[in-house]
Amino acid sequence: MSVLVKQAITQIRTAIMDAAGRAVADGEFEPCPLSDFIIEVPANRANGDYSSNAAMAWARDLHKAPRAIAQILADRMMLEDTFVSRFEIAGPGFMNFYLDDTFGACIIEDILEKKEDYGKSTYGGGRKINVEFVSANPTGPMHMGNARGGALGDCLASVLECAGYEVSREFYVNDAGNQIDKFGLSLDIRYQQLFLGENAPELPEDSYHGDDIIERAKEFAGIYGDKYMSVSEQERRQALIDFALPKNIENMKVNMKKYRINYDTWFLESTLHNDGELNEIINILKEKGLTYEKDGALWYKNSEVLAERLRREGKSDADIEKLELKDEVLIRQNGNPTYFAADIAYHRNKLAVRGFDRAIDVWGADHHGHIARMKGALDAVGLDGDRLDVLLMQLVNLIKDGKPVKMSKRSGKAITLTDLLDEIPIDAVRFFFNTREPGSPIDFDLDLAISQNSENPVYYCQYAHARICSILAKLAENNIQPRKCTLKELMLLKEDEEKELIRHLASYTDEIISAAKYYDPAKITRYAVELATLFHKFYNAHRVNCDDESLMQARVSLCLSVKTVLANILNMFSITVPDKM
Repeated sequence: MSVLVKQAITQIRTAIMDAAGRAVADGEFEPCPLSDFIIEVPANRANGDYSSNAAMAWARDLHKAPRAIAQILADRMMLEDTFVSRFEIAGPGFMNFYLDDTFGACIIEDILEKKEDYGKSTYGGGRKINVEFVSANPTGPMHMGNARGGALGDCLASVLECAGYEVSREFYVNDAGNQIDKFGLSLDIRYQQLFLGENAPELPEDSYHGDDIIERAKEFAGIYGDKYMSVSEQERRQALIDFALPKNIENMKVNMKKYRINYDTWFLESTLHNDGELNEIINILKEKGLTYEKDGALWYKNSEVLAERLRREGKSDADIEKLELKDEVLIRQNGNPTYFAADIAYHRNKLAVRGFDRAIDVWGADHHGHIARMKGALDAVGLDGDRLDVLLMQLVNLIKDGKPVKMSKRSGKAITLTDLLDEIPIDAVRFFFNTREPGSPIDFDLDLAISQNSENPVYYCQYAHARICSILAKLAENNIQPRKCTLKELMLLKEDEEKELIRHLASYTDEIISAAKYYDPAKITRYAVELATLFHKFYNAHRVNCDDESLMQARVSLCLSVKTVLANILNMFSITVPDKM
Protein backbone atom coordinates (compact mmCIF):
# COMPACT_ATOMS: atom_id res chain seq x y z
CA MET A 1 0.00 0.00 0.00
CA SER A 2 1.06 3.60 -0.38
CA VAL A 3 2.90 5.27 2.49
CA LEU A 4 -0.06 7.54 3.21
CA VAL A 5 -2.62 4.72 3.25
CA LYS A 6 -0.34 2.68 5.50
CA GLN A 7 0.06 5.70 7.75
CA ALA A 8 -3.70 6.22 8.02
CA ILE A 9 -4.31 2.54 8.85
CA THR A 10 -1.48 2.54 11.39
CA GLN A 11 -2.96 5.63 13.04
CA ILE A 12 -6.36 3.92 13.34
CA ARG A 13 -4.87 0.70 14.72
CA THR A 14 -2.79 2.66 17.23
CA ALA A 15 -5.82 4.71 18.33
CA ILE A 16 -7.85 1.52 18.91
CA MET A 17 -5.08 -0.19 20.89
CA ASP A 18 -4.40 2.94 22.95
CA ALA A 19 -8.12 3.23 23.75
CA ALA A 20 -8.09 -0.44 24.83
CA GLY A 21 -5.12 0.27 27.08
CA ARG A 22 -6.96 3.15 28.71
CA ALA A 23 -10.00 0.90 29.17
CA VAL A 24 -7.83 -1.63 31.01
CA ALA A 25 -6.42 1.15 33.21
CA ASP A 26 -9.97 2.29 33.98
CA GLY A 27 -11.05 -1.22 34.90
CA GLU A 28 -13.46 -1.54 31.97
CA PHE A 29 -11.45 -4.28 30.22
CA GLU A 30 -9.74 -7.26 31.82
CA PRO A 31 -5.96 -7.32 31.28
CA CYS A 32 -5.74 -10.25 28.85
CA PRO A 33 -4.32 -11.09 25.42
CA LEU A 34 -6.53 -9.66 22.66
CA SER A 35 -7.25 -11.32 19.33
CA ASP A 36 -6.10 -9.71 16.12
CA PHE A 37 -8.57 -7.57 14.19
CA ILE A 38 -8.85 -6.11 10.73
CA ILE A 39 -9.08 -2.62 9.33
CA GLU A 40 -10.51 -2.55 5.84
CA VAL A 41 -12.27 -0.38 3.29
CA PRO A 42 -16.02 -0.96 3.70
CA ALA A 43 -18.01 -2.10 0.67
CA ASN A 44 -20.34 0.87 1.16
CA ARG A 45 -18.36 4.10 1.45
CA ALA A 46 -21.24 5.61 3.42
CA ASN A 47 -19.83 3.47 6.25
CA GLY A 48 -16.59 5.41 6.32
CA ASP A 49 -13.20 5.30 4.66
CA TYR A 50 -12.10 2.45 6.91
CA SER A 51 -13.93 0.07 9.18
CA SER A 52 -12.68 -2.16 12.01
CA ASN A 53 -14.12 -5.30 13.56
CA ALA A 54 -12.02 -4.99 16.75
CA ALA A 55 -15.09 -5.02 19.02
CA MET A 56 -16.38 -8.28 17.48
CA ALA A 57 -12.92 -9.85 17.51
CA TRP A 58 -12.53 -9.10 21.21
CA ALA A 59 -16.00 -10.17 22.36
CA ARG A 60 -14.86 -13.64 23.46
CA ASP A 61 -11.61 -12.32 24.95
CA LEU A 62 -13.36 -9.69 27.09
CA HIS A 63 -16.66 -11.54 27.71
CA LYS A 64 -18.62 -8.52 26.61
CA ALA A 65 -21.06 -7.70 23.83
CA PRO A 66 -19.31 -6.17 20.77
CA ARG A 67 -21.47 -3.06 20.90
CA ALA A 68 -20.52 -2.47 24.55
CA ILE A 69 -16.82 -2.95 23.70
CA ALA A 70 -17.12 -0.48 20.84
CA GLN A 71 -18.72 2.13 23.11
CA ILE A 72 -16.02 1.73 25.77
CA LEU A 73 -13.40 2.25 23.07
CA ALA A 74 -15.29 5.21 21.64
CA ASP A 75 -15.34 6.94 25.02
CA ARG A 76 -11.54 6.69 25.18
CA MET A 77 -10.60 7.16 21.51
CA MET A 78 -8.06 9.94 20.89
CA LEU A 79 -7.72 10.93 17.23
CA GLU A 80 -5.72 14.14 17.46
CA ASP A 81 -2.80 14.37 15.01
CA THR A 82 -4.30 11.67 12.76
CA PHE A 83 -6.00 11.72 9.38
CA VAL A 84 -9.29 10.73 11.04
CA SER A 85 -11.89 13.47 11.37
CA ARG A 86 -14.56 11.34 13.08
CA PHE A 87 -15.75 7.82 13.69
CA GLU A 88 -18.98 6.14 14.62
CA ILE A 89 -20.29 2.81 15.86
CA ALA A 90 -22.50 0.88 13.46
CA GLY A 91 -24.52 -2.33 13.52
CA PRO A 92 -23.40 -4.91 16.08
CA GLY A 93 -20.20 -3.03 16.88
CA PHE A 94 -18.33 -2.04 13.73
CA MET A 95 -16.22 1.07 14.15
CA ASN A 96 -16.27 3.26 11.06
CA PHE A 97 -13.59 5.89 10.55
CA TYR A 98 -13.87 8.92 8.28
CA LEU A 99 -10.69 10.60 7.03
CA ASP A 100 -10.34 14.36 6.90
CA ASP A 101 -9.57 16.54 3.91
CA THR A 102 -5.88 16.58 4.78
CA PHE A 103 -5.56 12.94 3.74
CA GLY A 104 -6.99 13.61 0.29
CA ALA A 105 -4.76 16.63 -0.15
CA CYS A 106 -1.70 14.56 0.76
CA ILE A 107 -2.71 11.88 -1.76
CA ILE A 108 -2.80 14.47 -4.55
CA GLU A 109 0.58 15.82 -3.49
CA ASP A 110 2.00 12.28 -3.43
CA ILE A 111 0.79 11.47 -6.95
CA LEU A 112 2.08 14.71 -8.44
CA GLU A 113 5.43 14.23 -6.75
CA LYS A 114 5.95 10.56 -7.69
CA LYS A 115 4.42 10.80 -11.19
CA GLU A 116 5.25 7.61 -13.14
CA ASP A 117 6.44 5.95 -9.91
CA TYR A 118 3.07 6.34 -8.20
CA GLY A 119 1.64 2.90 -7.52
CA LYS A 120 5.01 1.16 -7.31
CA SER A 121 5.90 -0.60 -4.08
CA THR A 122 8.49 -2.87 -2.48
CA TYR A 123 5.90 -5.60 -1.80
CA GLY A 124 7.85 -8.15 -3.87
CA GLY A 125 11.10 -7.45 -2.07
CA GLY A 126 13.12 -7.83 -5.26
CA ARG A 127 12.45 -11.58 -5.41
CA LYS A 128 13.23 -13.10 -8.82
CA ILE A 129 10.25 -14.42 -10.76
CA ASN A 130 10.25 -16.14 -14.13
CA VAL A 131 6.99 -15.69 -16.06
CA GLU A 132 6.72 -18.12 -18.96
CA PHE A 133 3.83 -17.59 -21.33
CA VAL A 134 2.59 -18.40 -24.84
CA SER A 135 5.37 -20.98 -25.55
CA ALA A 136 3.53 -22.14 -28.65
CA ASN A 137 4.91 -25.05 -30.65
CA PRO A 138 6.94 -23.67 -33.59
CA THR A 139 5.21 -26.08 -35.93
CA GLY A 140 2.35 -23.83 -37.04
CA PRO A 141 0.52 -20.52 -36.57
CA MET A 142 -0.32 -19.22 -33.10
CA HIS A 143 -4.01 -19.36 -32.17
CA MET A 144 -6.47 -17.46 -29.98
CA GLY A 145 -5.34 -19.22 -26.82
CA ASN A 146 -1.84 -17.91 -27.49
CA ALA A 147 -3.32 -14.45 -28.02
CA ARG A 148 -4.95 -14.45 -24.59
CA GLY A 149 -1.89 -16.02 -22.98
CA GLY A 150 0.35 -13.33 -24.48
CA ALA A 151 -1.68 -10.41 -23.13
CA LEU A 152 -2.20 -12.11 -19.78
CA GLY A 153 1.41 -13.14 -19.24
CA ASP A 154 2.93 -9.84 -20.35
CA CYS A 155 0.56 -7.69 -18.29
CA LEU A 156 0.97 -9.95 -15.26
CA ALA A 157 4.74 -9.55 -15.56
CA SER A 158 4.30 -5.76 -15.64
CA VAL A 159 2.08 -5.84 -12.55
CA LEU A 160 4.65 -7.94 -10.70
CA GLU A 161 7.40 -5.49 -11.66
CA CYS A 162 5.31 -2.59 -10.37
CA ALA A 163 4.81 -4.51 -7.11
CA GLY A 164 8.54 -4.78 -6.55
CA TYR A 165 9.53 -8.14 -8.06
CA GLU A 166 12.45 -8.72 -10.41
CA VAL A 167 10.72 -10.30 -13.40
CA SER A 168 11.98 -12.17 -16.44
CA ARG A 169 9.63 -12.88 -19.36
CA GLU A 170 10.27 -16.18 -21.12
CA PHE A 171 9.12 -18.09 -24.20
CA TYR A 172 9.87 -21.82 -24.19
CA VAL A 173 10.44 -23.06 -27.74
CA ASN A 174 9.64 -26.77 -28.21
CA ASP A 175 12.24 -27.33 -30.92
CA ALA A 176 12.91 -30.97 -30.06
CA GLY A 177 10.99 -34.17 -29.48
CA ASN A 178 8.05 -35.89 -31.14
CA GLN A 179 6.34 -32.76 -32.44
CA ILE A 180 9.47 -31.82 -34.40
CA ASP A 181 9.65 -35.34 -35.83
CA LYS A 182 6.01 -34.98 -36.88
CA PHE A 183 6.82 -31.54 -38.31
CA GLY A 184 9.60 -33.03 -40.41
CA LEU A 185 7.38 -35.85 -41.65
CA SER A 186 4.63 -33.41 -42.62
CA LEU A 187 7.05 -31.16 -44.50
CA ASP A 188 8.60 -34.19 -46.20
CA ILE A 189 5.32 -35.50 -47.56
CA ARG A 190 4.19 -32.06 -48.74
CA TYR A 191 7.56 -31.66 -50.47
CA GLN A 192 7.24 -35.05 -52.17
CA GLN A 193 3.70 -34.23 -53.29
CA LEU A 194 5.04 -31.26 -55.24
CA PHE A 195 7.04 -33.62 -57.48
CA LEU A 196 5.29 -36.98 -57.34
CA GLY A 197 1.68 -35.83 -57.51
CA GLU A 198 -0.70 -38.78 -57.09
CA ASN A 199 2.23 -41.13 -56.55
CA ALA A 200 3.31 -39.28 -53.41
CA PRO A 201 2.50 -40.73 -49.97
CA GLU A 202 -0.58 -39.38 -48.19
CA LEU A 203 -0.27 -37.25 -45.09
CA PRO A 204 -1.10 -39.31 -41.96
CA GLU A 205 -4.16 -38.19 -39.98
CA ASP A 206 -2.10 -37.19 -36.92
CA SER A 207 0.31 -35.01 -38.94
CA TYR A 208 0.17 -31.25 -39.46
CA HIS A 209 -2.38 -30.46 -42.19
CA GLY A 210 -2.21 -26.66 -42.18
CA ASP A 211 -1.60 -24.51 -45.24
CA ASP A 212 1.55 -23.21 -43.55
CA ILE A 213 3.21 -26.62 -44.02
CA ILE A 214 2.45 -26.53 -47.75
CA GLU A 215 3.84 -22.99 -48.00
CA ARG A 216 7.08 -23.95 -46.26
CA ALA A 217 7.51 -26.99 -48.53
CA LYS A 218 6.98 -24.78 -51.60
CA GLU A 219 9.51 -22.23 -50.32
CA PHE A 220 12.04 -25.02 -49.81
CA ALA A 221 11.37 -26.40 -53.28
CA GLY A 222 11.68 -22.90 -54.75
CA ILE A 223 15.26 -22.79 -53.53
CA TYR A 224 16.43 -26.41 -53.87
CA GLY A 225 14.09 -27.79 -56.53
CA ASP A 226 13.91 -31.61 -56.50
CA LYS A 227 17.47 -31.96 -55.18
CA TYR A 228 16.32 -33.62 -51.96
CA MET A 229 14.10 -36.16 -53.70
CA SER A 230 17.17 -38.31 -54.30
CA VAL A 231 18.61 -38.30 -50.77
CA SER A 232 17.67 -40.46 -47.80
CA GLU A 233 14.44 -39.81 -45.96
CA GLN A 234 16.36 -38.84 -42.81
CA GLU A 235 18.54 -36.32 -44.66
CA ARG A 236 15.54 -34.84 -46.51
CA ARG A 237 13.49 -34.40 -43.34
CA GLN A 238 16.36 -32.87 -41.42
CA ALA A 239 17.02 -30.41 -44.26
CA LEU A 240 13.35 -29.42 -44.29
CA ILE A 241 13.33 -28.96 -40.49
CA ASP A 242 16.54 -26.92 -40.59
CA PHE A 243 14.96 -24.72 -43.27
CA ALA A 244 11.44 -24.29 -41.87
CA LEU A 245 11.92 -24.25 -38.10
CA PRO A 246 14.06 -21.07 -37.87
CA LYS A 247 11.56 -19.32 -40.15
CA ASN A 248 8.67 -20.31 -37.88
CA ILE A 249 10.53 -19.23 -34.75
CA GLU A 250 11.44 -15.91 -36.34
CA ASN A 251 7.80 -15.47 -37.35
CA MET A 252 6.75 -16.02 -33.73
CA LYS A 253 9.25 -13.40 -32.59
CA VAL A 254 7.89 -10.93 -35.15
CA ASN A 255 4.31 -11.57 -34.04
CA MET A 256 5.18 -11.20 -30.36
CA LYS A 257 6.99 -7.93 -31.04
CA LYS A 258 3.98 -6.70 -33.01
CA TYR A 259 1.89 -7.67 -29.99
CA ARG A 260 4.21 -5.40 -27.95
CA ILE A 261 5.70 -8.29 -26.04
CA ASN A 262 9.45 -8.23 -25.53
CA TYR A 263 10.81 -11.43 -24.03
CA ASP A 264 13.96 -11.48 -21.96
CA THR A 265 14.62 -15.09 -22.96
CA TRP A 266 13.69 -17.39 -25.83
CA PHE A 267 14.63 -20.72 -24.29
CA LEU A 268 15.15 -23.59 -26.72
CA GLU A 269 14.15 -27.08 -25.55
CA SER A 270 17.03 -28.45 -27.63
CA THR A 271 19.39 -26.75 -25.15
CA LEU A 272 18.33 -29.23 -22.48
CA HIS A 273 19.11 -32.13 -24.82
CA ASN A 274 22.44 -30.75 -25.97
CA ASP A 275 23.95 -29.56 -22.68
CA GLY A 276 23.18 -32.72 -20.72
CA GLU A 277 20.54 -31.31 -18.36
CA LEU A 278 17.91 -33.75 -19.59
CA ASN A 279 20.21 -36.72 -19.00
CA GLU A 280 21.06 -35.28 -15.60
CA ILE A 281 17.38 -35.28 -14.61
CA ILE A 282 17.00 -38.89 -15.75
CA ASN A 283 20.04 -39.88 -13.69
CA ILE A 284 18.79 -38.06 -10.59
CA LEU A 285 15.47 -39.88 -10.75
CA LYS A 286 17.24 -43.21 -11.31
CA GLU A 287 19.54 -42.63 -8.33
CA LYS A 288 16.53 -41.87 -6.13
CA GLY A 289 14.94 -45.15 -7.15
CA LEU A 290 12.03 -43.40 -8.84
CA THR A 291 12.30 -45.08 -12.25
CA TYR A 292 11.81 -48.55 -13.68
CA GLU A 293 11.84 -50.20 -17.09
CA LYS A 294 8.78 -51.73 -18.71
CA ASP A 295 7.98 -52.64 -22.33
CA GLY A 296 11.29 -51.21 -23.47
CA ALA A 297 10.55 -47.75 -21.99
CA LEU A 298 11.83 -45.95 -18.89
CA TRP A 299 9.04 -45.03 -16.48
CA TYR A 300 8.82 -42.50 -13.62
CA LYS A 301 7.03 -43.49 -10.40
CA ASN A 302 4.61 -40.59 -10.63
CA SER A 303 1.88 -42.33 -8.62
CA GLU A 304 4.25 -42.98 -5.69
CA VAL A 305 5.58 -39.39 -5.63
CA LEU A 306 2.15 -37.80 -5.96
CA ALA A 307 0.63 -40.03 -3.31
CA GLU A 308 3.31 -38.93 -0.85
CA ARG A 309 2.74 -35.27 -1.72
CA LEU A 310 -1.02 -35.64 -1.26
CA ARG A 311 -0.53 -37.32 2.12
CA ARG A 312 1.53 -34.32 3.25
CA GLU A 313 -1.38 -32.13 2.19
CA GLY A 314 -3.71 -34.14 4.43
CA LYS A 315 -5.37 -36.44 1.90
CA SER A 316 -6.37 -39.90 3.12
CA ASP A 317 -5.24 -43.10 1.39
CA ALA A 318 -8.88 -43.72 0.40
CA ASP A 319 -9.10 -40.31 -1.30
CA ILE A 320 -5.77 -40.88 -3.06
CA GLU A 321 -6.87 -44.26 -4.32
CA LYS A 322 -9.93 -42.68 -5.96
CA LEU A 323 -7.64 -40.47 -8.07
CA GLU A 324 -6.26 -43.52 -9.91
CA LEU A 325 -2.79 -42.02 -10.18
CA LYS A 326 -0.63 -43.30 -13.03
CA ASP A 327 3.09 -43.50 -13.71
CA GLU A 328 4.66 -41.54 -16.56
CA VAL A 329 7.03 -42.50 -19.39
CA LEU A 330 10.35 -40.65 -19.38
CA ILE A 331 12.13 -42.40 -22.28
CA ARG A 332 10.07 -44.01 -25.06
CA GLN A 333 10.80 -47.38 -26.64
CA ASN A 334 12.52 -45.61 -29.54
CA GLY A 335 14.94 -43.94 -27.12
CA ASN A 336 13.43 -40.46 -27.41
CA PRO A 337 12.67 -38.60 -24.16
CA THR A 338 9.09 -37.51 -23.58
CA TYR A 339 7.87 -33.94 -23.29
CA PHE A 340 7.34 -34.57 -19.57
CA ALA A 341 11.00 -35.49 -19.05
CA ALA A 342 12.13 -32.34 -20.84
CA ASP A 343 9.65 -30.28 -18.82
CA ILE A 344 11.13 -31.50 -15.53
CA ALA A 345 14.61 -30.55 -16.75
CA TYR A 346 13.34 -27.17 -17.94
CA HIS A 347 11.73 -26.26 -14.61
CA ARG A 348 14.79 -27.45 -12.72
CA ASN A 349 16.81 -25.15 -14.97
CA LYS A 350 14.63 -22.21 -13.94
CA LEU A 351 14.69 -22.84 -10.21
CA ALA A 352 18.05 -24.51 -9.58
CA VAL A 353 20.35 -23.49 -12.44
CA ARG A 354 19.21 -19.93 -13.04
CA GLY A 355 18.08 -19.36 -9.46
CA PHE A 356 14.60 -17.91 -9.80
CA ASP A 357 12.74 -17.76 -6.49
CA ARG A 358 9.51 -18.66 -8.22
CA ALA A 359 8.35 -19.78 -11.65
CA ILE A 360 4.96 -18.80 -13.02
CA ASP A 361 3.64 -20.66 -16.06
CA VAL A 362 0.59 -19.54 -18.04
CA TRP A 363 -1.08 -22.65 -19.45
CA GLY A 364 -4.33 -23.52 -21.16
CA ALA A 365 -7.04 -25.03 -19.00
CA ASP A 366 -6.56 -28.40 -20.74
CA HIS A 367 -3.20 -28.72 -18.95
CA HIS A 368 -4.86 -28.92 -15.54
CA GLY A 369 -3.77 -32.51 -14.95
CA HIS A 370 -0.13 -31.64 -15.62
CA ILE A 371 0.19 -29.29 -12.62
CA ALA A 372 0.34 -31.91 -9.86
CA ARG A 373 2.71 -34.05 -11.92
CA MET A 374 5.13 -31.15 -12.37
CA LYS A 375 5.02 -30.08 -8.73
CA GLY A 376 5.56 -33.67 -7.65
CA ALA A 377 8.45 -34.12 -10.08
CA LEU A 378 10.14 -30.99 -8.73
CA ASP A 379 9.77 -32.40 -5.23
CA ALA A 380 11.30 -35.64 -6.49
CA VAL A 381 14.46 -33.97 -7.84
CA GLY A 382 15.06 -32.09 -4.59
CA LEU A 383 13.23 -28.84 -5.27
CA ASP A 384 10.10 -27.45 -3.65
CA GLY A 385 7.26 -28.01 -6.11
CA ASP A 386 5.33 -25.17 -4.53
CA ARG A 387 7.83 -22.75 -6.06
CA LEU A 388 6.00 -23.40 -9.33
CA ASP A 389 2.71 -21.55 -9.80
CA VAL A 390 0.55 -22.36 -12.80
CA LEU A 391 -2.02 -19.92 -14.10
CA LEU A 392 -4.71 -21.84 -15.97
CA MET A 393 -6.37 -19.85 -18.72
CA GLN A 394 -9.83 -20.58 -20.02
CA LEU A 395 -11.02 -20.46 -23.62
CA VAL A 396 -11.70 -17.42 -25.79
CA ASN A 397 -15.08 -17.13 -27.50
CA LEU A 398 -15.01 -14.79 -30.48
CA ILE A 399 -18.24 -12.87 -31.02
CA LYS A 400 -19.29 -10.85 -34.08
CA ASP A 401 -22.74 -9.41 -34.75
CA GLY A 402 -23.79 -11.04 -31.50
CA LYS A 403 -22.93 -14.52 -32.75
CA PRO A 404 -19.96 -16.86 -32.16
CA VAL A 405 -17.22 -16.76 -34.80
CA LYS A 406 -15.55 -20.04 -35.68
CA MET A 407 -13.98 -19.43 -39.05
CA SER A 408 -11.66 -16.87 -40.55
CA LYS A 409 -12.80 -15.41 -43.87
CA ARG A 410 -9.22 -15.19 -45.03
CA SER A 411 -7.95 -18.70 -44.39
CA GLY A 412 -11.16 -20.67 -43.99
CA LYS A 413 -9.74 -22.06 -40.75
CA ALA A 414 -9.55 -21.06 -37.12
CA ILE A 415 -8.63 -17.42 -36.58
CA THR A 416 -4.93 -17.09 -35.75
CA LEU A 417 -3.06 -14.52 -33.69
CA THR A 418 -1.89 -12.90 -36.93
CA ASP A 419 -5.50 -12.58 -38.14
CA LEU A 420 -6.50 -10.94 -34.87
CA LEU A 421 -3.63 -8.43 -34.80
CA ASP A 422 -4.32 -7.48 -38.41
CA GLU A 423 -8.02 -6.86 -37.84
CA ILE A 424 -8.29 -5.49 -34.28
CA PRO A 425 -6.39 -2.59 -32.64
CA ILE A 426 -3.65 -4.01 -30.45
CA ASP A 427 -4.69 -1.65 -27.63
CA ALA A 428 -8.08 -3.35 -27.56
CA VAL A 429 -6.65 -6.87 -27.78
CA ARG A 430 -4.28 -6.36 -24.85
CA PHE A 431 -6.95 -4.66 -22.72
CA PHE A 432 -9.84 -7.00 -23.56
CA PHE A 433 -7.88 -10.15 -22.76
CA ASN A 434 -7.27 -8.77 -19.27
CA THR A 435 -10.84 -7.81 -18.42
CA ARG A 436 -11.63 -11.19 -16.85
CA GLU A 437 -9.68 -13.26 -14.37
CA PRO A 438 -7.62 -15.98 -16.11
CA GLY A 439 -9.80 -18.82 -14.88
CA SER A 440 -12.94 -17.44 -16.53
CA PRO A 441 -13.86 -17.92 -20.19
CA ILE A 442 -13.84 -14.66 -22.08
CA ASP A 443 -16.13 -13.43 -24.84
CA PHE A 444 -14.12 -11.29 -27.23
CA ASP A 445 -16.57 -9.05 -29.08
CA LEU A 446 -14.88 -8.10 -32.35
CA ASP A 447 -17.37 -5.31 -33.04
CA LEU A 448 -16.92 -3.80 -29.57
CA ALA A 449 -13.14 -3.98 -29.84
CA ILE A 450 -13.06 -1.70 -32.89
CA SER A 451 -15.81 0.65 -31.69
CA GLN A 452 -15.01 4.16 -30.52
CA ASN A 453 -17.55 4.82 -27.80
CA SER A 454 -17.98 4.47 -24.06
CA GLU A 455 -19.02 0.82 -24.41
CA ASN A 456 -15.44 -0.03 -25.40
CA PRO A 457 -13.54 -0.14 -22.08
CA VAL A 458 -10.08 0.68 -23.44
CA TYR A 459 -11.46 3.56 -25.52
CA TYR A 460 -13.32 4.78 -22.43
CA CYS A 461 -10.09 4.90 -20.39
CA GLN A 462 -8.08 6.47 -23.20
CA TYR A 463 -10.82 9.07 -23.73
CA ALA A 464 -10.65 10.07 -20.05
CA HIS A 465 -6.92 10.74 -20.45
CA ALA A 466 -7.47 12.66 -23.70
CA ARG A 467 -10.28 14.68 -22.10
CA ILE A 468 -7.93 15.81 -19.32
CA CYS A 469 -5.37 16.82 -21.93
CA SER A 470 -8.11 18.83 -23.65
CA ILE A 471 -9.02 20.57 -20.39
CA LEU A 472 -5.40 21.55 -19.84
CA ALA A 473 -5.09 22.76 -23.44
CA LYS A 474 -8.18 24.99 -23.11
CA LEU A 475 -6.83 26.45 -19.88
CA ALA A 476 -3.54 27.18 -21.64
CA GLU A 477 -5.45 29.03 -24.37
CA ASN A 478 -6.67 31.32 -21.58
CA ASN A 479 -3.11 31.69 -20.27
CA ILE A 480 -3.85 29.50 -17.27
CA GLN A 481 -1.04 27.13 -16.36
CA PRO A 482 -1.08 24.49 -13.62
CA ARG A 483 0.81 25.50 -10.51
CA LYS A 484 1.69 23.75 -7.29
CA CYS A 485 -1.11 24.06 -4.76
CA THR A 486 -0.72 24.40 -1.04
CA LEU A 487 -2.13 21.70 1.23
CA LYS A 488 -4.82 24.17 2.27
CA GLU A 489 -5.83 24.74 -1.36
CA LEU A 490 -6.03 21.01 -2.07
CA MET A 491 -8.29 20.67 0.95
CA LEU A 492 -10.88 22.71 -0.99
CA LEU A 493 -11.71 19.50 -2.86
CA LYS A 494 -14.76 18.69 -0.73
CA GLU A 495 -17.45 17.74 -3.25
CA ASP A 496 -18.63 14.13 -3.24
CA GLU A 497 -17.37 13.52 -6.78
CA GLU A 498 -13.95 14.92 -5.85
CA LYS A 499 -13.71 12.79 -2.72
CA GLU A 500 -14.73 9.67 -4.61
CA LEU A 501 -11.96 10.27 -7.13
CA ILE A 502 -9.36 10.86 -4.45
CA ARG A 503 -10.35 7.74 -2.51
CA HIS A 504 -10.02 5.71 -5.69
CA LEU A 505 -6.64 7.24 -6.50
CA ALA A 506 -5.47 6.43 -2.97
CA SER A 507 -6.26 2.74 -3.45
CA TYR A 508 -4.15 2.30 -6.60
CA THR A 509 -1.05 0.88 -4.91
CA ASP A 510 -3.17 -1.62 -2.99
CA GLU A 511 -4.81 -2.72 -6.24
CA ILE A 512 -1.41 -3.31 -7.82
CA ILE A 513 -0.33 -5.41 -4.85
CA SER A 514 -3.60 -7.36 -4.90
CA ALA A 515 -3.26 -8.02 -8.65
CA ALA A 516 0.31 -9.25 -8.08
CA LYS A 517 -0.67 -11.40 -5.11
CA TYR A 518 -3.51 -13.14 -6.94
CA TYR A 519 -1.90 -13.13 -10.41
CA ASP A 520 -4.87 -11.23 -11.83
CA PRO A 521 -4.19 -8.22 -14.09
CA ALA A 522 -7.97 -7.90 -14.57
CA LYS A 523 -8.05 -6.12 -11.21
CA ILE A 524 -6.15 -3.27 -12.85
CA THR A 525 -8.31 -3.00 -15.96
CA ARG A 526 -11.38 -2.87 -13.70
CA TYR A 527 -9.65 -0.23 -11.59
CA ALA A 528 -8.89 1.83 -14.70
CA VAL A 529 -12.48 1.68 -15.96
CA GLU A 530 -13.75 2.74 -12.53
CA LEU A 531 -11.24 5.60 -12.44
CA ALA A 532 -12.40 6.79 -15.86
CA THR A 533 -16.03 6.53 -14.73
CA LEU A 534 -15.39 8.57 -11.60
CA PHE A 535 -13.52 11.19 -13.60
CA HIS A 536 -16.31 11.57 -16.17
CA LYS A 537 -18.76 11.86 -13.28
CA PHE A 538 -16.66 14.62 -11.71
CA TYR A 539 -16.24 16.39 -15.06
CA ASN A 540 -19.99 16.40 -15.70
CA ALA A 541 -20.76 17.75 -12.24
CA HIS A 542 -18.13 20.48 -11.76
CA ARG A 543 -16.30 23.09 -13.82
CA VAL A 544 -12.56 23.00 -13.58
CA ASN A 545 -12.16 26.59 -14.79
CA CYS A 546 -14.24 28.15 -12.03
CA ASP A 547 -14.18 31.66 -10.53
CA ASP A 548 -12.26 30.69 -7.40
CA GLU A 549 -8.62 30.55 -8.56
CA SER A 550 -7.48 28.39 -5.66
CA LEU A 551 -10.28 25.87 -6.22
CA MET A 552 -9.59 25.90 -9.95
CA GLN A 553 -5.93 25.04 -9.37
CA ALA A 554 -6.89 22.35 -6.87
CA ARG A 555 -9.17 20.80 -9.50
CA VAL A 556 -6.39 21.06 -12.07
CA SER A 557 -4.18 19.15 -9.63
CA LEU A 558 -6.90 16.52 -9.27
CA CYS A 559 -7.14 16.23 -13.07
CA LEU A 560 -3.37 15.89 -13.34
CA SER A 561 -3.46 13.14 -10.70
CA VAL A 562 -6.08 11.18 -12.63
CA LYS A 563 -4.13 11.72 -15.85
CA THR A 564 -0.96 10.41 -14.18
CA VAL A 565 -2.57 7.23 -12.86
CA LEU A 566 -4.38 6.49 -16.13
CA ALA A 567 -1.12 6.95 -18.03
CA ASN A 568 0.72 4.72 -15.56
CA ILE A 569 -1.80 1.93 -16.10
CA LEU A 570 -1.90 2.19 -19.88
CA ASN A 571 1.87 2.39 -20.14
CA MET A 572 2.24 -0.57 -17.79
CA PHE A 573 0.03 -2.62 -20.10
CA SER A 574 1.78 -1.29 -23.26
CA ILE A 575 -1.39 0.46 -24.41
CA THR A 576 -1.34 3.77 -26.27
CA VAL A 577 -1.79 6.88 -24.11
CA PRO A 578 -3.48 9.44 -26.41
CA ASP A 579 -3.53 13.20 -25.90
CA LYS A 580 -6.33 13.60 -28.45
CA MET A 581 -9.16 11.39 -29.68
